[in-house]
Amino acid sequence: MPDFRHAALAAASCSLALGLGAGAAAATLADAVTLAYETNPTLQAARANQRAIDEEYPQAMAGLGPTVGLGATVTHAENQVSTFGQQGTFNTSQAGLQITQPLYTGGRVASAVDAATADILAGREALRQTEIQVLESVVQAYVNVRQGQEQLAIAQDNVNVLRHQLDETNARFQVGEVTRTDVAQSQARLALGRAQLASVQSSLAISRSAYDEVVGENPDDLAPEPPLAALLPASVDAAFDAAERNSPQLLQANYAEEAAAARLAQAKAQRRPTISVQGSVGYSGGVTPFGISAGNPFADYTRALQVQATAQIPLFAGGLTFSEIRQAAERDNVARIGIETARRQVLQAVSQAWNQLLGARASLAADEEQVRADTIAYEGTRQEEQVGLRTTLDVLNAEQELENSELSLVGARHDEYVAAAAVLAAMGSLDARNLIPTAPRYDAARNFRKRRDGVWWTPWEPALEAVDHLGAPSIARAPAPTPPGQVVKP
Repeated sequence: MPDFRHAALAAASCSLALGLGAGAAAATLADAVTLAYETNPTLQAARANQRAIDEEYPQAMAGLGPTVGLGATVTHAENQVSTFGQQGTFNTSQAGLQITQPLYTGGRVASAVDAATADILAGREALRQTEIQVLESVVQAYVNVRQGQEQLAIAQDNVNVLRHQLDETNARFQVGEVTRTDVAQSQARLALGRAQLASVQSSLAISRSAYDEVVGENPDDLAPEPPLAALLPASVDAAFDAAERNSPQLLQANYAEEAAAARLAQAKAQRRPTISVQGSVGYSGGVTPFGISAGNPFADYTRALQVQATAQIPLFAGGLTFSEIRQAAERDNVARIGIETARRQVLQAVSQAWNQLLGARASLAADEEQVRADTIAYEGTRQEEQVGLRTTLDVLNAEQELENSELSLVGARHDEYVAAAAVLAAMGSLDARNLIPTAPRYDAARNFRKRRDGVWWTPWEPALEAVDHLGAPSIARAPAPTPPGQVVKP
């Protein structure tokens, strides 16, 4: 009698190969990543947030540009005119245009521009971290569905085998070769197989729902995920080095400290003088109870033109300035310590993911060997049962062991792929550049360039910016914390 299980598995493999060969019927991991990269709401919100952070730059640069204001007042008054001893109505009005141009802000604007630039760079790294997290979720959801589909195929094959085994046992019972106990054992195993099939179907439905949430569409047939071996480093030390160079979490912490240091300089700049120039032109005048002279409505209005330079030197602010400086210094200290915190977290994530990868690879090799051994044992038990050397229960047990080892192998492949993706994520390499290199990518710097180039510009602005930078307070950068086991050199 032919081995029904072997034939069923072969048929399933052929069907899968035909489905993948069709190309259009099976979605790939690249398709899922591309769709999520374009439509995932978490990623879209992070991009919008980065565009909002980009606005800090023109807001800071506005401090170097002139401010222009136009004002006008109209007054109507009725009072006693003492000279003529009669009641009179006076209408007065004035209008003026005032322009103020800062020449030197003590480094306030220069420090604000530096802080805004650092905030923007930190925001880009935060956006990249969000991208990595979203794409890691896509990979996780994809392999979860793939695992569920393979588990479903195994569970369905198991039910078919058990149903065939029950039919065969019933036939042998009819001719007296086996007892009713053998029939009952086959019935019990078939019921267990159907229960396992229902559980696998439920788990697959949950995985499909999670896939839809992160990718944006309900999965159908999914092609095997591509290998990640080419992206992985050769050793854990190489992974550590790559993470320290490329981890968005660590780079974001560095930029955050730069922003905090710039804000400390901005706080210190409040003790420095400021210089500005103001110019104004205006008209003022009014109408007396005796009318407008010569019938000319503008005859009673006068024009005033004024230009003045102003220098202000802060002397005393009730301790507010020094308190703000101390506050900014401590916040810079927090950000500096945050760099070491981020570094440790990144290295711990790399170490954890790497060890999970090693464990998953070891399990994968063992499970592959177990499947080969259980397949031989099952086929041998089937043949021995045909000649009376094995019982029906022996066949059922061998079949159950083979199913369990196949499910373990599917799980090991899933865990190995997820661990590899986790290593890349911890290194900062699980991004669109590596997963979908040919697809168009979002350029976070494009919006910034548009905002930077759209800043209202005056010919003297570069000179003012240079002067403000030269006159800004210098910051003595505190050294980074010393790693354990190292000695600080004098």
